[in-house]
Amino acid sequence: MSERNPPSKASIAGHPIHPMLVPFPIVCFTGALVTDIVYWQTADIMWSNFSAWLLTVGLIMGGLAALAGLVDFLSSRSIRAQAPAWPHLLGNVLVLGLSLLNAFVHSRDAWTSVVPTGLVLSAVVVLLICVTGWLGWSMVYRHRVGVLS
Repeated sequence: MSERNPPSKASIAGHPIHPMLVPFPIVCFTGALVTDIVYWQTADIMWSNFSAWLLTVGLIMGGLAALAGLVDFLSSRSIRAQAPAWPHLLGNVLVLGLSLLNAFVHSRDAWTSVVPTGLVLSAVVVLLICVTGWLGWSMVYRHRVGVLS
């Protein structure tokens, strides 16, 4: 018997943790792209520092979101069976890996940390987030993963 709505195992009072945490890395990684662009245009070191901090917070919160998502993914065969599940997982692993690389790139001297490598990595991460975010949306709103009713 298959479950109609695959439940989230990582939840608090029935509310899935993964979707609660996901907005934080999305905002941080997108903010890093914005601050990289501003640094590229102004060469004001403050913007490079903002990028480094945004990447660090995004990685921490992304790691927490990944743990919650991984618990759901590994604990339910019906979640793993959803068409967007594997691309969502692998895409987000790629996002975190590229963001970690970007954090190391941003730890260099300001100009070389942003132009061009940091800026390109930030842009690629944001593009990937658009795809993985759409896949995550599809899992919740089309496949009803973690939806109670």
